[in-house]
Amino acid sequence: MGFIPFTLIDFIDIFLVATLMYGIYRATKGTNAPYIFFGIITVVVLWMTVKALNMELLSSILGQIISVGIIALIIIFQPEIRRFLQLIGMRQKEFDFIARVFSSSRKREEINTSPIVSACLDMSESKTGALIVVQGRDDLQFIIEGGIAINANISVSLLKNIFFKNAPLHDGAVVVDGNNRIVAAKCILPVTQSNVPKDYGTRHRAAIGLSEITDAVVIVVSEESGGISIVKGGQIKHNIDPQKFAGVLKRSLMQK
Repeated sequence: MGFIPFTLIDFIDIFLVATLMYGIYRATKGTNAPYIFFGIITVVVLWMTVKALNMELLSSILGQIISVGIIALIIIFQPEIRRFLQLIGMRQKEFDFIARVFSSSRKREEINTSPIVSACLDMSESKTGALIVVQGRDDLQFIIEGGIAINANISVSLLKNIFFKNAPLHDGAVVVDGNNRIVAAKCILPVTQSNVPKDYGTRHRAAIGLSEITDAVVIVVSEESGGISIVKGGQIKHNIDPQKFAGVLKRSLMQK
């Protein structure tokens, strides 16, 4: 009785499957998805076992459940699947020219940072929590669709009213597009799965999470300390000096 042959292709196959499993785990960590995924694997293994034992009736039933279940999972996890695929695409920096081709047709203005800076400084003094996303070249439609449409020019009063503690839209993020308009409020951002300091709150984790998969610049005003942070490319500039905030924001927006 000989050993089962093990080739280089088999090793690559196992490595790719392990990498895919780890990627799915990282993308779904902190949610109920891993438990659902484990349940799916259990059903599939059971189906393969009964099929190998030629249990035709049970094999047929499990096969039908798996067929319908795949369609149901695609529907249920549509936002997560889209985010996971976008995460893969965003990390392929060598293909950045594709995004540039599709975004070049849209005329973009220079972002007017004055109202953003003034509103953030005021909210910092009053310790009003805020989360402001300034769109770059990457499409943020998947974020905007989950919020409340605003479509208004940026102004200090509007930003402060949105993030006022008792305002109905204060929870979540505001998205500012490349045409100096607040397009949506109360937007939910993907929370980072990276290891970050424990003292970072939900706003900071959400800001890092979005910046990891898009080129957006995210501004955070802490509700606890009033500190202002700027996040870009997964990197955070924490507790920025209020006198230097305007300059740091402009430089962050200018960086490609």
